[in-house]
Amino acid sequence: MIRRLEAQGITDKRVLEVMGRIPRHLFISNALWDHAYADHPVPIDCGQTISQPYIVALMTQALQLEKGDRVLEIGTGSGYQTAILAELAQHVYTIERFAELSEKARKLLTDAGYTNISFRVGDGTLGWPEEAPFDKIIVTAAAPDVPPSLLEQLAEGGKMVIPVGGRQLQTLLALTKEHDKLHREELCACSFLPLIGREGWPDQETWLQHLL
Repeated sequence: MIRRLEAQGITDKRVLEVMGRIPRHLFISNALWDHAYADHPVPIDCGQTISQPYIVALMTQALQLEKGDRVLEIGTGSGYQTAILAELAQHVYTIERFAELSEKARKLLTDAGYTNISFRVGDGTLGWPEEAPFDKIIVTAAAPDVPPSLLEQLAEGGKMVIPVGGRQLQTLLALTKEHDKLHREELCACSFLPLIGREGWPDQETWLQHLL
């Protein structure tokens, strides 16, 4: 997997080292272990997925994490990305809208010895205002636009990585906040599950009702 990531353009040695050390297969069901290190998303509980290794590596590299960073993660999911962040930053604040996923990730990561992760169940589009500002923010679901609450909670000079676009196809953006201006870099085309919440997409049932 690591050789493939290097061939795909991942150059941050810290990211490669951490991803080579964290056992990705432990974050998915035993029945799917054969797919754990393949370069495609893998389903997890609650209809969600664990992103393919390249996207995880690209997003992490784009954050340019430093050891003293306080990081907000929107979408705990399996906890795999959370573990990578926790290895590279000072503290990770992670929000998941599915309580089942949050509790499962909390147990797995606590049992693995991580003590620098705080968990919350709720609407990730609203962020975690009590703990703001954050040096880095990573959003692992697709938003129709950058949620204003997350921008507000991003520190001056901070970076946010987020997929923005439609419900099916998006552009992965790396944003830097400087003097209240936002600098945007397009990383790649991508396809994430939708970011559900007040400042994201409505849930599927509400969306279908709106179409009808």
